[in-house]
Amino acid sequence: MELRSLGRSGLRVSPLGIGTMAWGRDVKWEEARALVVDFVEAGGNLIDTAPAYGGGVAEKMIGKLFAGGLPREDLVVATKGGFVIRDGKRVMDTSRGAMLADLEQSLRRMNTDHVDLWQVHAWGEAPIEETLSAIDSAVSRGLVRYAGVSNFVGWQLATAATWQKALGNRTPLASVQVEYSLLARRAEVEVIGGAEHHGMGLLAWSALGRGALTGKYRTGIPRDSRAAADHFSWFLEPYLQPRSRAVVDAVAKAAEGLGLTPAQVALLWVRDAPQVASALIGPRNRTQLAELLETDTKRLVAPIVSALDDVSGGPNGHRS
Repeated sequence: MELRSLGRSGLRVSPLGIGTMAWGRDVKWEEARALVVDFVEAGGNLIDTAPAYGGGVAEKMIGKLFAGGLPREDLVVATKGGFVIRDGKRVMDTSRGAMLADLEQSLRRMNTDHVDLWQVHAWGEAPIEETLSAIDSAVSRGLVRYAGVSNFVGWQLATAATWQKALGNRTPLASVQVEYSLLARRAEVEVIGGAEHHGMGLLAWSALGRGALTGKYRTGIPRDSRAAADHFSWFLEPYLQPRSRAVVDAVAKAAEGLGLTPAQVALLWVRDAPQVASALIGPRNRTQLAELLETDTKRLVAPIVSALDDVSGGPNGHRS
């Protein structure tokens, strides 16, 4: 894969990134290790995780990879702070103390002395200047190389980015991570424009519409799918409604005409969209990953992109 710059920063990331939200529950250790090995061999380097994923299990699995001999320099490790699982409960705390405590625990779990990209998991109740001061502290101590935000809407992104630019000794924000797919295009309203203005790269999570754009749910819910699992059905439910059917059908029709799979078409649309630095994928096995890696040398032609834009919400005003 040809690496891309993350916004205007010096960090280079692969156009596909591995997301680890399902690690530890749906993706067990042996499968996760095989996925990362295949991904790195294909030229990928970005792996995205968070303390909340599996209550820290996903980060521990990354640490096990490094302890098992995977060179640390092979991966750009992106994790988050401000949202954790404590005593089985979800806790959002973006205060300086909580953020730095999250980071220390993440480093310990991942068996590393630094995080390549540390992201504020979501906008919290603490003053944003306090939250961002944790980033500056972590960078100055060498614990973090680059910083970003996650799940921020347009005004939140602009507020954070502007604050960090106000003084020269603050860490500029390199990225914003947000859900973005043919079934979730809200980022085009303000987030993508804000990211472009502030020189931030976009990390698109759930690039396959939480799995709905693979087409596997067109005729029902397979028993072995995430939508059939009690712990994940809520995640798929919003995209299994009738209003999503036209988009899924259009993706499937385009795939048939192009000799691709629906998942590949949906991924290509996101990967090459304006301002996207990397499209995050969450394969559960090597077969799914191999299908997505096959997109490396493929591109969608402009008429197909335009048709998919139209059926999923209208023209993308950020396209040149």
